[in-house]
Amino acid sequence: QVQLVESGGGSVQAGASLTLACAISKRTFGGYSMAWFRQAPGKEREFVAGITYNDGFTDYGDSVKGRFTISRDNTQNTLYLQMNSLKPEDTANYYCAAGPLRIGVRTESYKYDYWGQGTQVTVSS
Repeated sequence: QVQLVESGGGSVQAGASLTLACAISKRTFGGYSMAWFRQAPGKEREFVAGITYNDGFTDYGDSVKGRFTISRDNTQNTLYLQMNSLKPEDTANYYCAAGPLRIGVRTESYKYDYWGQGTQVTVSS
């Protein structure tokens, strides 16, 4: 069983920065591929960033490249998303997700088995 709990969301103005965190609670030994997705009202869930467990390979959605950075601390079982130069279009509910190691970094949400409840990020102009 894996539980994911996001934190760090909030309301900011355009240009500001936020850091999201995802605490991973798991009973099974071993690692997971991790990712951040987001979903705005009336829109489909969108891949934001992903990271592998062992080598830390990362990938990003086109809309956040150069502004967001995903990282993980495997010793603390925590996933992070550093968000800089936030824009109003970044407003969404942000979810962390965990999937089996074999998937690597995948953009498809159905590849991930476990999801957090989400944390809201609101960016005003």
